[in-house]
Amino acid sequence: MKILLIDTNHSILKAGLEKLGCICDEDYTSSKEKIEEKISNYNGIVIRSRFDIDQHFINKATNLKFIARVGAGIESIDVDYAKTKGIHLISSPEGNRNAVGEHALGMILSLFNNIKKADLEIRQGKWLREANRGIELEGKTVGIIGYGNMGKAFAKKLKGFDVEVICYDIKEGVGDENCKQVTLTELQEKATVLSLHTPFNELSYKMVNTSFISKFKKPFYLINTARGSAVVTNDLVEALINKKVLGACLDVLEYEKLSFENLFENDILPEAFSYLIKADNVLLSPHIAGWTVESKVKLAQVIVDKVQTTFFEENSIEEKTTTKRVTGIGGLFFKTENPTELKEWYKKHLDFNVDDYGCTFWWKNNNNKPASTQWSPFKSDTTYFSPSKKDFMFNYRVENLVDLLVQLKNEGVTIVGEMEAYEYGKFGWILDPEGNKIELWEPIDSAFL
Repeated sequence: MKILLIDTNHSILKAGLEKLGCICDEDYTSSKEKIEEKISNYNGIVIRSRFDIDQHFINKATNLKFIARVGAGIESIDVDYAKTKGIHLISSPEGNRNAVGEHALGMILSLFNNIKKADLEIRQGKWLREANRGIELEGKTVGIIGYGNMGKAFAKKLKGFDVEVICYDIKEGVGDENCKQVTLTELQEKATVLSLHTPFNELSYKMVNTSFISKFKKPFYLINTARGSAVVTNDLVEALINKKVLGACLDVLEYEKLSFENLFENDILPEAFSYLIKADNVLLSPHIAGWTVESKVKLAQVIVDKVQTTFFEENSIEEKTTTKRVTGIGGLFFKTENPTELKEWYKKHLDFNVDDYGCTFWWKNNNNKPASTQWSPFKSDTTYFSPSKKDFMFNYRVENLVDLLVQLKNEGVTIVGEMEAYEYGKFGWILDPEGNKIELWEPIDSAFL
């Protein structure tokens, strides 16, 4: 397979693709028109944000099997048209979701504690303690809109802060042990902090406007690490002035469609942007929420892994999934009115070694390697078992989740949501004929040792 790399990325991307047997060419300087002249020679293209992949480009790419974007979104690609041409689309939100979660948390903690303001004042010789008295995150309700990779990562970071975390998403059944899924109306009634983690689409475009803001029951803080186009800056500034929005953490801005260099070189700035850069209750960063040393490596590796799974292992899918699918019970999850009290009962009377998640039982697999099964009580109002109405859910250990989900889908099994990957393994969800939600887990047991 011949692949063209048109944006610079971590070296492990090219090395990983070449290890699979791919021939990789690099072209980081040619114009889009020049690349269109030769794209028919390639089976794959790896991009970041250099230019859009439109219908004209796709028509020139007569031998293209995949387009891979090293990043979370694929809005720079004409997705529908690419699919009509049978082109596989690959993105890598798994690679920078942790970085985004940490950045969002860091921004709101910095804003709450006046860290930027206080730092600048001290450098000017001002020691103002009372003027920089902060507020605490504990006890607040954090609302997340968009509960995919990024939203889930942020919710996970909020564990331990004693906050209520709720989310709204157009997909059903995305809530988990870290976050309760609610309606948009309920989120707007409860949230003190709102964090956006939506992709770019028609629904999210200019979503946060005056009408949207007015529906919040109480003043709130806004975090946007998603897309600048989701927030109408003029309306946000108006809300900041009238204190409907108490503060904002903005890693992205709607002005990103323009050149920031030109924006700063000219003396004429958008009036709303001028307000933001002077406001003490606004924290700005230059679209770097997913931009860490570690995420650069992860993003590249995710692309390599997905190319390998899609194009270099498909011939062995049937063999793998028919020889061994489920290898053991990974966990038993059930609802209870009071998980804390129940865990204490099991600890006292049955000697369960309980923690925040329940109890982990260790055993040896057929290869004499440490393996685990999790016992976990959930609150009775959890949405993690949705769309199942049952009070329990089983987790089964599997050997190759990606291939198994493909096989199950081909067999007509209902797949719930999308596969998710963490440092302790990959997870997928299906429904059995009685509507029971089943969690499938390809474990990395060593992560718990």
